[in-house]
Amino acid sequence: MAVRKLAPEDMQPKSFAFSPENEAYADQQIAKYPPGRQASAIIAILGKAQEQAGGWLPRKAIEAVAAKLDMAPIRVMEVATFYTMFNLEPVGKHFIQF
Repeated sequence: MAVRKLAPEDMQPKSFAFSPENEAYADQQIAKYPPGRQASAIIAILGKAQEQAGGWLPRKAIEAVAAKLDMAPIRVMEVATFYTMFNLEPVGKHFIQF
């Protein structure tokens, strides 16, 4: 198995904030879960963050998801690095995996 790491610091954007539409989407996903279980929305929210960031998850997006879900950033990083559907560095317009 390959080691999955975040893109180098010089490629990372300075900030990330959810758009109003994606903020509403995240709130909608969180509302599906009972109190204390909101972290279960992590995959859906990471997917939206990746989509908003242009197809990859920068460090600031991971931190924004952690803040939204009231989780430690390392817990969100664990999920992002485990699932190969999350790209940790910029990818091309047409990205194919086998």
